Amino acid sequence: MSRSGTRRGRGAIGVALSALMLATLGACGALGGDDSSKASGGDGALEKPKIKVALLPVVDLAPLRLAQEGGYFKAEGLEVEAVDAPSGQQAMTKMIGGEVDIAFSTYMPYFVAKSKGAADIRLVADSVSASPKSNAVVTVPNSPVKTINDLDGKKIAITDKNTASHLLTMSVMKDHGVDTSKVQWVPMALPNIAAALMSGQVDAGYLPEPFLTQASKVAGATPVVDIATGATQDFPLAGFGALGSFVDKNPKTLAAFQRALAKAVRDSADRSKIEPLIVKYAKVDAETASLLTLPTFGATLDPRRLQRVPDLLLQTGVLTAKLDAAPMLAPQAG
Repeated sequence: MSRSGTRRGRGAIGVALSALMLATLGACGALGGDDSSKASGGDGALEKPKIKVALLPVVDLAPLRLAQEGGYFKAEGLEVEAVDAPSGQQAMTKMIGGEVDIAFSTYMPYFVAKSKGAADIRLVADSVSASPKSNAVVTVPNSPVKTINDLDGKKIAITDKNTASHLLTMSVMKDHGVDTSKVQWVPMALPNIAAALMSGQVDAGYLPEPFLTQASKVAGATPVVDIATGATQDFPLAGFGALGSFVDKNPKTLAAFQRALAKAVRDSADRSKIEPLIVKYAKVDAETASLLTLPTFGATLDPRRLQRVPDLLLQTGVLTAKLDAAPMLAPQAG
């Protein structure tokens, strides 16, 4: 099964054959190719074959749902239990509190928590980057906001303070010379923002897909500004994090999670595989799923790319000192 095991078996017969068999079994478990070795507790066994992951009802998680339903995690000997969270901030809170092993969130809360010494946060896998027309600040016809310049002093709905919705909106406003100091930021769950716009509770709101397309259909929402422009073009939006203690104690489990997710990301290039999952988990109809703009999916973390996040936090005053992203990255499965 392994090339190294095969080479060792070519030299002699008797004892060498036994060595070959042992090497083959060991290599099979290390590569994750034999579920029976994982289940039986051999060298390839996962330290924690069942993990809990805090998730949001967003399009960003289509690859993870594919890994769940397509058996990609199972093939790695891993069972992933989804735990619902209303925001990335709260998903991370569940992870810090020990309710889940891994959390999905925009990257900002991870870096903020790390900078404050709230927890030893490690980033374990990528999820999405901003692609054109997949995230936008929107308004509705009865709103006083018509252009990005009208956002000065208005009420803007976001998921939470210091998340991507908050800080990317600030960044784009600053790119256009709009004052952010007088904005009233109104945290609320993504599914509630369209109704808040219609009722006049807020003047504008940050929406990612599928909420962007949904709000267009039900509330006549139109983009004020595309988030994936200027300084935030192709910006790393969200990923998976865990505590350092989990990463250090569960390297095989983490590698299994990363491999399954990476395979799912590759297969997500085929929309026919993920649109039904978007319908099921993001709670949209089939027509909306076919119309929405997908973000750029990813799995493997790049420290240089991720450095854009703490750099933005520093620029917006959320961080008071430079934070290096590289030490926060967990080992990446090959």
